Amino acid sequence: MGQEQPASFQEYFARLEDPRIERHKLHALSDILFLTLCGSICGAESWRDIVDYAHEQEQILKRYIDLANGIPSKSTIARVFSMLDPDSFRECFINWAQSLHDALDEVVAVDGKTLRHSFDKARDHAPIHMVSAFATQARLVLGQLKTDEKSNEIKAIPELLNLLSLKGTIVSIDAMGCQTAIAEKIVSKEADYVLALKGNHGTLFEEVKTFLDAEAAKPDLPANCHYDEETDYGHGRIEIRRAWVSDQVDWLESKDAWSRLQSLCLIESERLQGDQRSVERRYYISSLSADAGMHASVVRSHWAIENTLHWTLDMTFREDHSRVRDRQAAENMAMVRHMALNMLQSAKKGFPKDMSISRLRKKAGWGADTLHTILTQPAV
Repeated sequence: MGQEQPASFQEYFARLEDPRIERHKLHALSDILFLTLCGSICGAESWRDIVDYAHEQEQILKRYIDLANGIPSKSTIARVFSMLDPDSFRECFINWAQSLHDALDEVVAVDGKTLRHSFDKARDHAPIHMVSAFATQARLVLGQLKTDEKSNEIKAIPELLNLLSLKGTIVSIDAMGCQTAIAEKIVSKEADYVLALKGNHGTLFEEVKTFLDAEAAKPDLPANCHYDEETDYGHGRIEIRRAWVSDQVDWLESKDAWSRLQSLCLIESERLQGDQRSVERRYYISSLSADAGMHASVVRSHWAIENTLHWTLDMTFREDHSRVRDRQAAENMAMVRHMALNMLQSAKKGFPKDMSISRLRKKAGWGADTLHTILTQPAV
């Protein structure tokens, strides 16, 4: 194996069991994983792209890996990723991601994303849906879990949370994850939660909405209600965000069903653009104390999983255009993209502030020094 391969890659991924029959192992598993990761960092989007990248950059790759039998074919790479156990790969990924970042005092946003072109009509397979946990401040993916359908997020979220180290974090989840079992799981992991409420939560939503709307409508702020407001200007519009948070939760009939429930939150977003005005209200339950500024910050941080993670995967990594159909291969490659994004996000802190992920991927493909910086970026 090459002498410059990052120690963390050896430490966390070399333990993966090779699923191939011994006599068919022409290329080392670690070589295949590493060149695929480098290809993804540098802009490769398909098996053929990975092979083309490896041929063009073979001498650079040999600084890190042996490639004793040359560059593997695209069918070899595809076969390895279709055979690789996603559970074992995920365990390695999560342990590695944890080594990159101490998530203490971090907001961890949990949300799902569909890999839209991973469907297989011939086998009657719907697109794969991935649930991810995203450290919003460090902008790192901490872990992910595949579900067959979006509706299965309710089962997948507690399974994913169980795999992560969450002590000291605040976990934010949209309305799909607003479940008593999920709240209990978060608390058992020594973390706090902020869970979105919507109309499908029936009585609880109506009770919280009615109570908080009444509190917000009072001309004088009640003693038991905490308030925060901030205004943003930009792109020709004004946005005013208001937060009302109350610690009056004992009156809720279902209060005891929610582990360590401490506060109820209303977030209002008012947008003004020219003579157009729009107002949107969102409602939350939380295990945090009634600090309106903190709740406003957590809710805004949660949007990073959509605006930063999902948008980058779609627009920069073109994840929705991936035509990998094999279920295991598609899941494993989604983890490779997360891995590449984590490394790019960590390395980006050492480049000028206007350095985008897209631009950094190009620089990595064009320059060995930039790629080396990304591969050897220390933990943050």
